[in-house]
Amino acid sequence: MRLSIRHKTVYAFEPAALKLALRLRLWPSEHEGQKTLAWKVSVNGAPVTPLLTDDFGDACGQWHSKGEVDGVEILAEGMVETAETAGVVRNLGRQRSTGVFLRETALTEPDDAICELAAEAAASSGDDGTLAALHALSAAVGGAVEYRPGVTGSDTTAARALALGAGVCQDHAHVFIAAARSLGVPARYVSGYLLANEDFAGADERGELHETHAWAEAFVEGFGWVGFDAANQVCPTERYVRLVGGLDSRDAAPLRGSITGHVEETLEAEVRITSAEQAQQQ
Repeated sequence: MRLSIRHKTVYAFEPAALKLALRLRLWPSEHEGQKTLAWKVSVNGAPVTPLLTDDFGDACGQWHSKGEVDGVEILAEGMVETAETAGVVRNLGRQRSTGVFLRETALTEPDDAICELAAEAAASSGDDGTLAALHALSAAVGGAVEYRPGVTGSDTTAARALALGAGVCQDHAHVFIAAARSLGVPARYVSGYLLANEDFAGADERGELHETHAWAEAFVEGFGWVGFDAANQVCPTERYVRLVGGLDSRDAAPLRGSITGHVEETLEAEVRITSAEQAQQQ
């Protein structure tokens, strides 16, 4: 499937920031199920290119203001071709140091409830192996955490989201990751895009999703990294575009900034994603 994507983020500062530095991770991953056909990233109209691609296959760039700045517009857009891989992410990066994704963070530290959820899911899968246990875990997380916007925030931990029994895709990913790690399975947070329809969590009345999406990946011996979207109870399909992975939502943020000065910040962001067929019809 060919997907056309336009992701715009606008920050405004009052008064103007003395300096602004941005870390950009807005370039789609390159792996067996995903190929970038055309892509560009710009800040206030100036193109930005990646400085490096790390061992995990994620590209990173930087942008710095040349003095005071009262606002920035960050635009990432292009065309990505995806293929169905049953959620398996093959040939992404050097696939080394998977054990680093057993590391707990403040957002993914498991409590007794998360460990119990993980243990029950693993037990329910019997002797069918790690992959079956992870599918059972994804179903358990989806059942325990109702998709409900406005209940949680960017600082909500996995333990808190499970206790609330509600949250958004970020919370589903954090709970799944914390639970998988409690079972000794490396797991990581993924930020990306989703061509949604009316059946997907968070889609509007037109079946569209105008923000980035999040899911998890877990490492399974014999398969490699496998994606699990507990919010939608699926493994990522050709409707998903992977941007970047990390230990949690902070580590895998597509955009992070550092501001010098005491300012009031406002943010507007919007994602538009269509299939190439839809774009032609429009």
